[in-house]
Amino acid sequence: IHWENKPIALYPDENGYIFSGSAVVDFNNTSRFGTKDNPPMVAIYTYHDIEGEKAGRTDFQTQGIAYSLDNGETWTKYDRNPVIRNNGGIKDFRDPKVFWHEDSNLWVMALVAGDHVKFYTSRNLKNWYLRGEFGKDNGAHGGVWECPDLFKLKIEGTEEEKWVLLISINPGAPNGGSGTQYFIGDFDGKTFTPEHDDIRWMDYGTDNYAGITFNNMPDDNRIFIGWMSNWNYARNTPTERWRSAMTLPRKLTLNMEKDSSLVLKNIPVKQYDDIRKDHKRIHKLMSKEPFMLEHHDLSTSEISFSANLKDDYTVRLKNNKNEEYVFHMNPTASQMATDRRKSGLIDFHESFAKSIHKQAYKVSDTLVEVRMIVDRSSVEIFVDGGKYVFTDQVFPSEPFSKLEIASKSAPFHKDIKVFLVNTIWTKDE
Repeated sequence: IHWENKPIALYPDENGYIFSGSAVVDFNNTSRFGTKDNPPMVAIYTYHDIEGEKAGRTDFQTQGIAYSLDNGETWTKYDRNPVIRNNGGIKDFRDPKVFWHEDSNLWVMALVAGDHVKFYTSRNLKNWYLRGEFGKDNGAHGGVWECPDLFKLKIEGTEEEKWVLLISINPGAPNGGSGTQYFIGDFDGKTFTPEHDDIRWMDYGTDNYAGITFNNMPDDNRIFIGWMSNWNYARNTPTERWRSAMTLPRKLTLNMEKDSSLVLKNIPVKQYDDIRKDHKRIHKLMSKEPFMLEHHDLSTSEISFSANLKDDYTVRLKNNKNEEYVFHMNPTASQMATDRRKSGLIDFHESFAKSIHKQAYKVSDTLVEVRMIVDRSSVEIFVDGGKYVFTDQVFPSEPFSKLEIASKSAPFHKDIKVFLVNTIWTKDE
């Protein structure tokens, strides 16, 4: 939750700008960059040759590596970069995610190439060999594939494991612009085989993109963090001194449904709970009257309540200027939706408030938790343990100060909790 800003680690060089990638700890010193007692950290990243792009070439993206022997404080670039050249002349050839594959005793890299992902292997992080490809006929293809991630997860409550492949795409997301799709299947070190044909999305808001996970976390947790923006309007958002932020870090879990299908859930990490403070709690409030709460500043808060998936609910965050952000559950249409069309500053780009953000859901007589986390210019919503998720930026011209929860069909609103949330920043930040 709390992060420290560090100096720039890697500057552009004769091979180009430094684009996205990943980093690993080479515990066995396979790269020979360190020693057994001081294994190196190795960063794997994309070089973007801007002069090559301007000249009209298509081979301007390649892959390079750098290493650190002081826990990432300083970095030395490999003197034989790039380690993967763009011999195929693929314009979008980037974002390497690397991990150690135990079964094959090799490093594996997932690297996007236009509309699909390529898998490479290496013994030493320096010499890479193409082993397989995936995706030309799978998933969404409304835009370019980016920022792949590949990892194993246990199915909750079992010892069975499946592989999960994350792919960001821009454009082509279900509610416009950029978004993140996922695939569940098997991986043998060379080939990824999905076990479903349908297209699945991690988030149905419009502001969770290019996310990636951390390897080797305690308790084998798989933690994801995304870029909270959308390429439709990322360069236009009405902010000062900063632009864009990260999502809350989220724990990913693989869960089996009643029909034996698998779903990837994502919820805030438990460390987030430590920054919650004063809260108001109401039990079983009758729904003939909407639940209403006023507070001078709800712009850093969490609202949660129990909801039955067979009932309708409308949650409104409002301020004194009649600006509002709305979350709605509509069982008649089997649809959840968020609406930021009247949320404040919206005219900086035509697509920002063009339409509501929709997600289909299964209507059932099931009680679930709804969590809505508000952080000044963003709202993150998690329903049913992160099975249904929305991440949206909002720019109200004054803080939200009114909360309303209403239902036409529910017999009561159960266990409503409203937390205020502490800032993670110090005064001089």
